[in-house]
Amino acid sequence: MRTLKFDNKDTMHSIGLGTWKSTGNEVKNAVKTALEIGVRHIDTAAIYGNEKEIGEALAEVFAEGKITRDEVFITSKLWNNAHQESHVIPALHDSLEKLQLDYLDLYLIHWPVAFRAGVLRPEKADDYLSLEEVPIIETWKELEKAKERRLVRHIGVSNFSEEKLKDLVSKATIKPEMNQVELHPLLQQEELLAYCKSENIHMTAYSPLGSGDRTHDMKAEDEPNLLELKQIVAIARKHNASPGQVLINWHTQRGTGVIPKSTSKEHIQENFRAANLQLDEEDMKTIQLMDRGYRFITGAFFEEESKGYHDIYDEKNALVDGVVDAIHTGIDKIKDILS
Repeated sequence: MRTLKFDNKDTMHSIGLGTWKSTGNEVKNAVKTALEIGVRHIDTAAIYGNEKEIGEALAEVFAEGKITRDEVFITSKLWNNAHQESHVIPALHDSLEKLQLDYLDLYLIHWPVAFRAGVLRPEKADDYLSLEEVPIIETWKELEKAKERRLVRHIGVSNFSEEKLKDLVSKATIKPEMNQVELHPLLQQEELLAYCKSENIHMTAYSPLGSGDRTHDMKAEDEPNLLELKQIVAIARKHNASPGQVLINWHTQRGTGVIPKSTSKEHIQENFRAANLQLDEEDMKTIQLMDRGYRFITGAFFEEESKGYHDIYDEKNALVDGVVDAIHTGIDKIKDILS
């Protein structure tokens, strides 16, 4: 199993278990099954509503004595309604209590979006707080305190663009150690990955299989099925593997973490065994050509112009910057020709 290594020598298995949309006994059994199979990386979040059941699963497994707490890398995330300075640490304590843990291995700011305290999902503009009212650095400083108090071993962010990361890095005392974002062959985010590598910020891929079990209101019409893409199916046949294993292994070979969600033992085993696959150079080049910037999780559900929330991923800004750079390059070439 490939691992991601942190500066303090902690390691995280590249392949973990995602738990978004998994609740109740279903998620509890999935976590216990995953740990039994060999998974040592569990990802959750306050908004998933499953920390209590995951905590029960962890407590039961640790009580058996076969797996110890320090063998399992556990991530949770701060929800958007707890970004204000006075709410961050209490929200973390709430997650720790539900998970029955003394510390988290990784704690992330879930989105670069702030809600008013008590708002789970915004219904009107007044439910939001702008990033002028609650700057990301205000929230981040509390995560830094949590790390200093050993409530968490590592801190990071999720759904942050390169632009937002650069701004945070410039202001932070402790640099983000992780950025968890949507990644798959149709959304490879090469520039973001290159920036994160340059700053020694790890990346973890969510929705690596396309998150096909999202609710209908979160889906676009005629969206692609990653498991049925002809290039992925062909590579899977070539290696006598499943399309899902190809998609998962591709992330590990790029040097990122990946958290496929599953609740069935068969699929959890299949996903975990993707670590044994070895894509060759031809496979990687084939997949590299598939990128088309397609997002399953568009972020449109958090757009609120009056509070400054639009273009959540700063993609329009990046496009404009790219055009400007191209123009400047063209001007420089013309100057060279004329000189």
